[in-house]
Amino acid sequence: MDFGVEEELFCSKTNGRRGPRGLRRPVLLCACLTLFAALFAVTACAWAQQDTLPAAPEPEPSEVVNGSIHGVVKSVDGTAYEGARVDLEQSHSEAPLTTTQRTDSVGAFNFANLPAGEFKLTISSKGFVTQSISVVLRAGEALDAPTIVLPVASTTSVVEVSAASQVELAQVQLNIEEKQRVLGVIPNYYVSYDPNAVPLISRQKYQLAWKTTIDPVTWFITGAFAGVEQATNTFPGYGQGAQGYAKRFGANYADVFAGTMIGGAILPSLLKQDPRYFYKGTGSIRSRAMYAIANAVICKGDNGRWQPNYSGILGGLAAGAISNLYYPASGRSGVELTFESELIGTAESAVQNLFQEFVVRRLTPKLPHYGSGTP
Repeated sequence: MDFGVEEELFCSKTNGRRGPRGLRRPVLLCACLTLFAALFAVTACAWAQQDTLPAAPEPEPSEVVNGSIHGVVKSVDGTAYEGARVDLEQSHSEAPLTTTQRTDSVGAFNFANLPAGEFKLTISSKGFVTQSISVVLRAGEALDAPTIVLPVASTTSVVEVSAASQVELAQVQLNIEEKQRVLGVIPNYYVSYDPNAVPLISRQKYQLAWKTTIDPVTWFITGAFAGVEQATNTFPGYGQGAQGYAKRFGANYADVFAGTMIGGAILPSLLKQDPRYFYKGTGSIRSRAMYAIANAVICKGDNGRWQPNYSGILGGLAAGAISNLYYPASGRSGVELTFESELIGTAESAVQNLFQEFVVRRLTPKLPHYGSGTP
């Protein structure tokens, strides 16, 4: 039998579809449904297992590294300032950090173990203007803060001073004046650089005069003048040689001693006048020059008021009159010459005051700083 004919006949009886090939579609569909069900079951199982697995731990944050802030506090003249208070405060923080230190012997401070952030440094000390700076510290940074300079505070206080405390204050000021030396050598005790210096009592005026007359430099200068007189044979009545030099030295020293004691201690104590020159240091050159020249004939009284300088003028006349007791007859001066010498001495005082006002202060080391003010 021809299988091809039978196949064609079978197809014609089944509406033209071939029997064996037409049966493949239901089988394929069933297989697809079975595979889909298996995949769904596997996926559902995987989801169920995923829900039951513990959550993975979050990574721990990296360890925070702290930093430090250090710096130096100095005064206006550049020297390290020891003992200044340094306050550190953290800005913009929920729990701000605050701490305090004192600067060491080299003016340094160091705040360690600080978290990153913005900090405010406040530096203060009694008698100085408080300074503040802000810095930003990064994690692990050793921050070098800018050098802090503390200027002196210029404040005016009204204080009631008792008589006893006035004497003590005057003594402190006098002790400072007794250390004043031009070029560090020549004594310059009779100048006050404090425009508001406290008046001296009589004991202190004698102390200042005595300190001046016994200073070794005074003895040296007196000896130098005596040597010049010896070389030029001034006052020939003294003669030459060691004896002549001793007489000239004694006469010169007597002039210094009498003039200083009478004009700087005795008369100022009796007349209640201050024998010192009060440095002005402010204003125009002309005003300072006029002030210096005027101080040759005026002085400040113990009451703080300006008045004629009777102590200086009468002291010069008295010292000139006393010198006639020990100078040789050929070198003695009459009354007229004594007054002429006093006029010359007054002019010399004016020149000396000009020198004090414009030159000497610059040549005197280690002077304290005083506030400006008109004497």
